[in-house]
Amino acid sequence: MSDYIKVQLEERARAYEAAKEILDRAAAESRSLDATERESVDRAFADMDQRKAIIDDMQALAARESEVRSAVAGHAEARPAEEARVAEQSDADLIRSLARGEIRSAQFEKRDVTKASTGAPVPTRFYDKVVELLRYTGPMLDEGLTTILDTTGGENLQIPRTNAYSVGTVTAEGAVIGESDPSFSAFLTLGAYKYSFLTQVSTEMLEDAGVDILSYLGTNVGQGIGFAVNSALTIGTGTVQPNGIVTSGSVAITGGTGVSGAFTYNNVVDLVYATNTAVRMMPSFRLMTGAAGIAALRKLTNPAGYYVFEPALQAGTPDRVLGYNIVENPHVVTPATGAKSLIAGDLKSFFVRRVGGIRLDRSDDFAFSSGLVTFRATMRVDGGLPQSSHVAVFQGGAS
Repeated sequence: MSDYIKVQLEERARAYEAAKEILDRAAAESRSLDATERESVDRAFADMDQRKAIIDDMQALAARESEVRSAVAGHAEARPAEEARVAEQSDADLIRSLARGEIRSAQFEKRDVTKASTGAPVPTRFYDKVVELLRYTGPMLDEGLTTILDTTGGENLQIPRTNAYSVGTVTAEGAVIGESDPSFSAFLTLGAYKYSFLTQVSTEMLEDAGVDILSYLGTNVGQGIGFAVNSALTIGTGTVQPNGIVTSGSVAITGGTGVSGAFTYNNVVDLVYATNTAVRMMPSFRLMTGAAGIAALRKLTNPAGYYVFEPALQAGTPDRVLGYNIVENPHVVTPATGAKSLIAGDLKSFFVRRVGGIRLDRSDDFAFSSGLVTFRATMRVDGGLPQSSHVAVFQGGAS
C-alpha cells in the first residue's frame, strides 16, 4: 500500500509541474491561455484532484486497518483461523505435534542447538530450561563460577600451562645477561565424555493436551544428566570421566579435632592462605563445600568466640566466611576421615569443556510395540584444572 501511495504522489507532482510550466510560460509572455493550454491545465488540475482523492482514501483505509488490528490483537477468535492457530501453539504443543507425526518439522526461535534424529527440531527454549536445571543440581556448569569452553567438535583440546617463570638476576654493567626461560608442564588435554540416557513417554501422555511435556522432559534431562555431570566435574577421577575440581586441586591442609575429619577454624584460615596471594585476589575466589560442610562452617567460632559465618542479608548475595563467598555443591563429600570436604580457590581456573550443548533425539520405532515414544538425551563434557595450586583442598584427618 505504501508503494502505491508513493506512485500516486509522484504522478500528482508531475501533473502539478506540467500545469505550472504552462502557466509560467503564459505569465512570462504577459498573455492569457489559449484554448489548448487551458484544456491542458484543466486536465492537469483534474488529475491532481483525482490522485489526491485516491491518496486520501488509501491513507484512511490504512488507518482503519491499524485500528482494527489493535482492537482484536488480544482476541484470537477475531483473527483468521490459521493465524490464530499458529499464534496459540506453544513450544510444548509443537513438540507433541512432532512426536505424533502430525508435522515433520517446525521453526523455533533458534535452530543452532535444535537437532533431532528425524529432522524434527527441538526448540531452543528446551535447552535454556535444561541449563537452568543443571545449575540447580550443582554449580559446576554455572558460567559465572567456572570457565566454560563450548566447542562444536569433540576432538582433544589441549591447554598449555607453565610451572615456573623466568628469573631475573642482578647483572653487572657490561656483563653478559644470563638466559632464564619459563618452563612448561604437560598439556591439559580435555576430551569429551558422553553422558546420556533414554526416557520413554506413552503415546497416551503425548496425546493428552493437559500434560506439560516440555516441563516433564526438561526436568528428567536436568536431573538425569545434570546431576551426573556435576558429580563428575566435582569429584571425577579423570580416567573414564572428567577430572573433578576437588580431585585435581592440591591437598593443602589435613586435620580435624573433636570429630574425625571435621575442619576447625584454624584449618579454614590455613586453607585460605595456602593459596597464592594472586589467587586470593581474584574476584572468583570462593570456598566450596557440601550441605554438611556449610553446616559445620556455620558453627565455627574464632578464638574470641564470634561466629565466622556471615549470612547474606539481601536476596542474590551469597553467604560468606572470612570475607569470602561460599558456594554449595551437593557433590562435595561430608567431612570425615580421609574425605576432601572443603576447597578454597579461584573457581574460574577450572575449565569445563562442552561439546554442542544438550542434544535430544526422538524415535517412534524403538518401542513401537509398547506404544512408547523414546527420547534420548546426550551431553558431552570434560573438565580439568590447568594449575592445581589455584585450588587448595582440605582433607579430614583422625581426631
